Amino acid sequence: MSGLFTFGETMGLVSADRIGLLEYARDFSFSIGGAESNVAIGVARLGGAATWLGRVGPDATGDLIERRLRGEGVRTLAVRDESFTGLMVRYRRTGERLHVDYHRAGSAGSRLTPADLPTTEIEAAAVLHVTGITPALGDSARASVFAAVETARAAGVTVSVDVNYRSKLWSRFDAAPVLRDLVSRADVVFAGPDEAALFLGPEPALDGLVALGPAEVVVKDGPRGCTAAIDGERLSLSALPVTEVDPVGAGDAFVAGYLADRLAGAAPADRLRTAILAGAYAVTVPGDCEGLPRRDDLAGWGGDVVR
Repeated sequence: MSGLFTFGETMGLVSADRIGLLEYARDFSFSIGGAESNVAIGVARLGGAATWLGRVGPDATGDLIERRLRGEGVRTLAVRDESFTGLMVRYRRTGERLHVDYHRAGSAGSRLTPADLPTTEIEAAAVLHVTGITPALGDSARASVFAAVETARAAGVTVSVDVNYRSKLWSRFDAAPVLRDLVSRADVVFAGPDEAALFLGPEPALDGLVALGPAEVVVKDGPRGCTAAIDGERLSLSALPVTEVDPVGAGDAFVAGYLADRLAGAAPADRLRTAILAGAYAVTVPGDCEGLPRRDDLAGWGGDVVR
């Protein structure tokens, strides 16, 4: 058993290059973004084997997603769908506030079904990684997540869940029971304090998540670093001071760093250290996946001149 298997919706990403109201923007960049594919790229850049599956449309954006992921060394299982590939539009209203609008209702990625899932691929993986985004996309996508998790559990495959709550996709009321159920079936869980509070209430995030059953719980807390309970051991690491350029993708980079080291057999403290480094590195570069680091990036990080 080896490698990461993940699936979900990856979209085209339209980003305004200047700060201010979107209506005044004249320069844009076009890329791709999606939590699960970000993690797959991050794991691949750190030397791990990663497979991503998702539905994409019969359009140039779907072509770009497939080419980009394969170019990053991710084994790509792109299911072509007759519907369009979803889009994100991102802009900074001010230097302090980032907005992301989704155009994904009825998109190819939201039409994922359990029949799309290759059972043998999941059973052969070392880690199945899913997020709380995919269940928000619709009934068939939600069923796909739980079907994959049950397939992995039956085969003894480690199940990794990043809660990744998106308020623009579903309400807190609708999300809470689904996310709690998903977390209770996981072996490894990543969540922010506010995300955990959706279904734990005022209970401390780390204790509450551990009580749901996962053997490895990591609470990502942005500039405050992270706390974790891994196989009964409590750990805490501080964040690194960096100059933030773009916060989007930092959580995915963190997860990729942890899972890449886990796949490589690293000790819990080393996994968290790599996760912190990867997350910090990612925020210094604009884009969802562009700033995901490679091993040599992390090894040489710290100086401002490379000769």
